[in-house]
Amino acid sequence: MKQNNLTARGRAPRSAVYERVLAVMHEVTADNGTLPAPARARNAWEELWIADAHNSTAIEGNTLVLAQVRDLLHRQETSGRRPLKDYLEVLGYAAAARSSIDELDGLPRTASSPVVTITDVRRLHALALGPVWQWEPHADAIAEEAPGGWRRHDIRTLPSGMRPPAWTEVPQRMTDWVRAAGAAVAVSDALLPERLATVHARFEQIHPFLDGNGRTGRLLLNLLLVRSGYPPIVIRNRQRTAYLRALAQADGGNPGALGELIARGIIDAVERLVMPAIADQADLLPLASLADARINATALKMAARRGRLRAVQDDAGRWRSTRTDVDAYLASKHRRATGPSAAS
Repeated sequence: MKQNNLTARGRAPRSAVYERVLAVMHEVTADNGTLPAPARARNAWEELWIADAHNSTAIEGNTLVLAQVRDLLHRQETSGRRPLKDYLEVLGYAAAARSSIDELDGLPRTASSPVVTITDVRRLHALALGPVWQWEPHADAIAEEAPGGWRRHDIRTLPSGMRPPAWTEVPQRMTDWVRAAGAAVAVSDALLPERLATVHARFEQIHPFLDGNGRTGRLLLNLLLVRSGYPPIVIRNRQRTAYLRALAQADGGNPGALGELIARGIIDAVERLVMPAIADQADLLPLASLADARINATALKMAARRGRLRAVQDDAGRWRSTRTDVDAYLASKHRRATGPSAAS
């Protein structure tokens, strides 16, 4: 009897999601063993960068919408009437995120290079928080707590119920965190997303900075992914409740939900951004990779099931098609919609 790969709710079990991460990564790195560098797939990386800058800052309450973030980062133009602080938050975060993506255009890292260092942690925080602090520094900050400096204040219990350690413990805790982060990504296996979830939650528990720990934590998560050969992920603002709930569960020693969220983020980045950038017209791709402004993945799946779109199902049950076939389907759909029967 064939084993059912779906849970009672119709979702793939977590272990299958983790295995799918390995499968999609193998698919995009089969030619040269690495992800396509930004210089080769510039548009894909630009879209991922913009989406990350928008969503990660929105999770913390930033009010800029995606179109405003795109105007700010692509055209260096401010659109809409938002607080100056919101524009500066996006600019700072985007600069930090860009520094990680740009590493993909650099020389390969050697096996002896540490995956992450204390300097990396401080640098990302300084990049992300620097612009807004120049305009509006934290009201309680002393000079040593400027962007890139560990906090010198104790933090009250957070809304999740977690109490960060005393500020005097932060330097040693972060030294331990860097060591643990390196160990977590030392092996690239199916459980990597879950180990990253533990590392990410541990950073937020330490809360090493007076402000900006959420943004810096997500930047560090993406830095770890990039330096491990994976694409950075976008935790979307619409996932905020699920993300915070999963983070609280990881705080309590159960990283599974957060690990799955990270795994799905990797799959999303590969299928929606990386695969389309490197594929030829005739390459079979998951429907999510072929969706665009003309048609979404759900509509493509429906067309495939009805036999209107030439497509095949892979061993995992996912529908795949080609750009050429999608273009042909959309052209025939347009002809049907504008033909004699539609006009009568």
